[in-house]
Amino acid sequence: MTTGRRFLGVNWLAVYVALYVAFLYLPVLLLPLFSFNDSATPNFPLSGFTWKWYEGLLATPAMLDAARNSALVGVAAAITATLLGICAARAMTRYRFRGQKAMNGLIMAPLVLPEIIIAVALLLVMLRLGLELSLLTVVLGHVLICVPYSVTVLIAGFEGFDHSLEEASADLGETAMGTFRRVTLPMVTPAIVSSLLVSFTISLDEFILAFFLTGTDSTLPVYIWGQLRFAARLPGVLALGTIMLVLSFILLTIAELYRRRAARRANVDGGPLA
Repeated sequence: MTTGRRFLGVNWLAVYVALYVAFLYLPVLLLPLFSFNDSATPNFPLSGFTWKWYEGLLATPAMLDAARNSALVGVAAAITATLLGICAARAMTRYRFRGQKAMNGLIMAPLVLPEIIIAVALLLVMLRLGLELSLLTVVLGHVLICVPYSVTVLIAGFEGFDHSLEEASADLGETAMGTFRRVTLPMVTPAIVSSLLVSFTISLDEFILAFFLTGTDSTLPVYIWGQLRFAARLPGVLALGTIMLVLSFILLTIAELYRRRAARRANVDGGPLA
């Protein structure tokens, strides 16, 4: 194994990993770099350091409205997806029933289907049902995308759960709902928090579904796409993108910490963020 990794004294696996990480993240790092550039044109050499692009965001009512819409959609989608994920993860880890694998495959299908196909299909369904495109339709679309992530995170919390604790609670006279509320939920709380954070992050960054399903109230990704058509507004877009990048990184880091805590409680490892 070591011989295969080293050739002519060079650890080629480490070189490959370094090049791969650079290819993925160096373009992203240019985003905050140019957001502090004093020039409206994102090129080298940099003209100087400035905060004016960030200060200008607070004086943009359309951006603030889009941020509020994204927050509302994200919270609603995260809560709904997590509630559905709890039910699905509980069923898949606690019981064995006919069609379980098929159900699991259907839940995870949005992860492998092209998002534009899902968006067009949802748009046709919404219009067929007579629903007016609004933030509600965006929430419904985001829930569909977030549920697979939520289920995957929550399964890590439910797997390895000591069912003798639930049996002991039942022997002491507690009802099934009381056992679930007082015994099961406290044990999987870190996984639930992680699911909420991951789902909120996915919803916050989702563009394609929001673009097809939104009405007059746009979310932040849709707002950013609209601003890209105007060269003069590009610095503000870079500043806004930097804020979203940092926020996503913070939320995913917190979610990963909670996921690992849930894995330690359940005595299992793994998960989508491992």
